[in-house]
Amino acid sequence: MSEYFNVADIFGENVFSDKVMQERLPKKIYKALHKTIDEGKELDPMVAEVVAEAMKQWAIEKGATHYTHWFQPLTGVTAEKHDSFITAPRADGTILMEFSGKELIKGEPDASSFPSGGLRATFEARGYTAWDCTSPAFVREDAAGAILCIPTAFCSYTGESLDLKTPLLRSMQAINTQALRLLKLFGNTTSKKVTPSVGPEQEYFLVDAEMFEERKDLIYTGRTLFGAMPPKGQELDDHYFGTIRQRVAAFMKQVNEELWKLGVTAKTQHNEVAPAQHELAPIYAEANVAVDHNQIVMQTLKRVACQHGLKCLLHEKPFAGVNGSGKHNNWSITTDDGINLLDPGKTPHENVQFLLVLACILKAVDTHADLLRESAADPGNDHRLGANEAPPAIISIFLGEQLEDVVAQLISTGTATSSKTGGVLQTGVRTLPDFAKDATDRNRTSPFAFTGNKFEFRMVGSRDSIASPNIVLNAIVAEAFCEACDELEGAENFEEAVHDLIKKYLTEHQRIVFNGNGYSDEWVAEAERRGLPNIHSMVDAIPTLVTEKAIKLFGKFGIFTKAELESRVEIKYENYAKAINIEARTMIDMASKQIIPAVIKYTKDLADTIIAVKQAGVDAPVQTELLAESSDLLSDTKVALAKLIEVTDTAAAMGEGREQAVYYHDVVMAAMSELRAPVDKLEMIVDKAVWPMPSYGDLLFEV
Repeated sequence: MSEYFNVADIFGENVFSDKVMQERLPKKIYKALHKTIDEGKELDPMVAEVVAEAMKQWAIEKGATHYTHWFQPLTGVTAEKHDSFITAPRADGTILMEFSGKELIKGEPDASSFPSGGLRATFEARGYTAWDCTSPAFVREDAAGAILCIPTAFCSYTGESLDLKTPLLRSMQAINTQALRLLKLFGNTTSKKVTPSVGPEQEYFLVDAEMFEERKDLIYTGRTLFGAMPPKGQELDDHYFGTIRQRVAAFMKQVNEELWKLGVTAKTQHNEVAPAQHELAPIYAEANVAVDHNQIVMQTLKRVACQHGLKCLLHEKPFAGVNGSGKHNNWSITTDDGINLLDPGKTPHENVQFLLVLACILKAVDTHADLLRESAADPGNDHRLGANEAPPAIISIFLGEQLEDVVAQLISTGTATSSKTGGVLQTGVRTLPDFAKDATDRNRTSPFAFTGNKFEFRMVGSRDSIASPNIVLNAIVAEAFCEACDELEGAENFEEAVHDLIKKYLTEHQRIVFNGNGYSDEWVAEAERRGLPNIHSMVDAIPTLVTEKAIKLFGKFGIFTKAELESRVEIKYENYAKAINIEARTMIDMASKQIIPAVIKYTKDLADTIIAVKQAGVDAPVQTELLAESSDLLSDTKVALAKLIEVTDTAAAMGEGREQAVYYHDVVMAAMSELRAPVDKLEMIVDKAVWPMPSYGDLLFEV
């Protein structure tokens, strides 16, 4: 039996939390810091000095020898530079452990070495990390020892954002300002702050580490570029919510303990649909904290997996033929005094404030569906979206029967007089309790679904930061709130004006509502008829960032400047091209050095067998047929390999930008598929002992 422990005893023990600050900071300093956190007041340098000293002492007691400004550049992963607390030796040879307010507030990583999309010349190196005091510092324990990690924003010397945190915080300010305006229209003068709350569900695969090391494609790209389906996949639905294997359970136990110590509210764990696929979900947190926590979750999954002889795969589509991994982004808006603006109450038709919020969100999503789609664009997600395992690439909103009925009433008559209720679920078994059921079912095919008191954005890729979708959600809803308030604040008859506006928004944007099967061909045709965008790939989505509409939206609230948006477009095209180039060259390497030599050996051995059999006076029709089939496929492989080499070299020689990214998508990806086809057929013929890498069956079922 494992040693008993109480989660409450370890939860947050490695976090410089509000409780720790209360215990270690003078009351005056604690209150001043909270004014910055809660009200956005400017941070006093003297306050920072006291906080830094307390933080240092706390971290040292936890065993920390170094600190780092932990930030999220435009690389898709976090970054950090470690500095020790030691100072220069004194005359007597001893040292002091120091950490100043200046060191807490500001760091200076080399900005030229991170993606900037032209915002910085390569010779201009200075950039700054700035302490985000709204996200608590924490001590991370790993092979490097204990490190004090300070969440920060990252900006260039000239002030442009070079990260994901800065625009996220800007978007949170925007929705706070506009939501408070909306609440005041309904007489709310007590709520002082409105914050977007997020709960991201993290999906991932686990494979054996030794098998992982035998697959160059997994090592270099995070996904399998070759691989034939095993006899069994996910068709029996027996892995989903099934009993967790002991090796995986031990891994999950350690992951939970590590996350709880860091204040991450890991709540749910289970097997997902595909073999070797799992999910971890936390409780909601404020958006910027949730973004930081999700990065901690992904890092912890990878680190702990290695300690259990496993590898964690966060790619959106590590295996063809089975479900890929996503990250459902559950988003809501709550006030500092506990009001959820997305809670419809028991009688939604009477809740005018909720109906206005709902109408604004429909307007926001319909107006900026292209931006929301782009926020989930990723090379890996191109393999997943619209593949009957994830939402389609067409943005629509699922409201459910109850709200759809209320919306229909408002559109047709301008008023809603009733709301459907859930009733009682009767099982027909006397010993089972009858219980109240929800007023609506759920729809797993919807990319943006209302699920009771929140919206679930289901398109986000499993390895991506959730910052981008939440920046867009916050921004587009802030704009809709702003426009509604502009119209209502001067109204002579507010009650009449708000009802008219709700009807107007719902009528003009009802096309975005769809409660049916998003996987059906009929929906694709219907969406086209409605005029909804169907953006199939990342390279098609990227231009939406710099439309006149997008530049106006982000500029209005100071979330992105035009230059910052243009830089992100350049970075995204470059990242896409590099990702596909790495995949293509990995395929070339594997086919040239592993697969073709293995097949040649197999065919040679087969030819030798045929000669030996015939010399014994016996025909060898089966061996002869296998030799012919494998030789033909080997020839196809060689032709496809030559073509892939040619188009990859052509792509690499092109100038960076949209043209190159489109060429990788249209031409190189097609050539990759052409090479994979004969190789996967060969895998089903060639002796397993000769095949140079673990199969799908090995990877998916040997954990």
